[in-house]
Amino acid sequence: MSGVDPAAGVVPAAAPLVKCLVWDLDGTLWPGIQAEGAAPVPQAAWLALMERLTARGIVQSVASRNDPVAGARLLAHPALAGRFVAPQIGWEPKDGALRQIAATLNIGLDTLAFVDDSPFERAAVAAVLPEVRLFRPADLAGLAERAEFAGGSGTAEAAARTQLYQQAAERQAAERDFAGDRLRFLHSCAMVLTLRPATAADLPRLDELVARTNQLNSTGRRYAPAEIAARVGDPAAWLMPVARLQDRFGDYGLIGAALVDRRDPGAWAVELLMLSCRVEGRGIPAALLRWLLGQAGAAGIAALTALYRANPQNRQMALLLRQLGFHATDAAPPLDPAGAGATVYRRATAPPLPAYPAWLHLAVAGFPLEAL
Repeated sequence: MSGVDPAAGVVPAAAPLVKCLVWDLDGTLWPGIQAEGAAPVPQAAWLALMERLTARGIVQSVASRNDPVAGARLLAHPALAGRFVAPQIGWEPKDGALRQIAATLNIGLDTLAFVDDSPFERAAVAAVLPEVRLFRPADLAGLAERAEFAGGSGTAEAAARTQLYQQAAERQAAERDFAGDRLRFLHSCAMVLTLRPATAADLPRLDELVARTNQLNSTGRRYAPAEIAARVGDPAAWLMPVARLQDRFGDYGLIGAALVDRRDPGAWAVELLMLSCRVEGRGIPAALLRWLLGQAGAAGIAALTALYRANPQNRQMALLLRQLGFHATDAAPPLDPAGAGATVYRRATAPPLPAYPAWLHLAVAGFPLEAL
């Protein structure tokens, strides 16, 4: 480990924002070891930190070497109940627990932070998962001021993110228990995708999506808030649909948006498509691109282009474009920063257009062209 103490909480340059803070229990969340007689009373300062981070949309989880039955009882403590998502309590190595948390939440390991009082456990995680941010309990006092814990304060989605992940767990459990194939399960979810134009009131959430989305983000470019605000404020030049998803389990909130440059009368350009990873596997990116094709065609635009910039996490976006009939071209991307290093994909808007996912109901309002 090059002589660097992995407990120091050092963050690589340009590291992504933390999406989940994972807690050890004994010696960390409370003093001492509960199996040896210590009272498992969470420290008030750590509970206050949890609330502060949760309000920013940073969810909390647990990775603890403990008896699973005893662990479940500990997490039912009145001060802790309902605070955690995807907790992992058992005897496996903690790197395995962290992998499981990331997989369950469908987030990258590089968006996890882990706090543990044991230098051994921190070093063991650092050796196997160097992308996970590691902290000692002594580091927690200044944690909320660190840049990587900025979160998305001020949005309804941020404040409700723990509940949204808990609803996702209900969906996963319902799918496991469903007596039928996945297609029938998706139909049973009664999904409604609502599209409307972005407004100034959406800017905090759009900025949060820019900062947080990775897998379902077509370019990975991190726009400054002023850049997004300028596009929202110029509807003549930019088509900016925002997407909200609901199903029988609850409301996902505002889960995505597209930035579409329509100044070229020959081809509208999808500068960015971004959606929360919580909607992966539900056909939402395909539905949004399909709707954009229909809108462009209804406006008399011959083709829709889309910028795609590959990174290790968003390969599925290129696959989606190809599945919808887009083809990579040799066209030069725009010269502004949005196009730097991007490939231009193109598809004619002439019918036949791809079908919408059969299990999805689309609700659209507020656009001049309502053709689907």
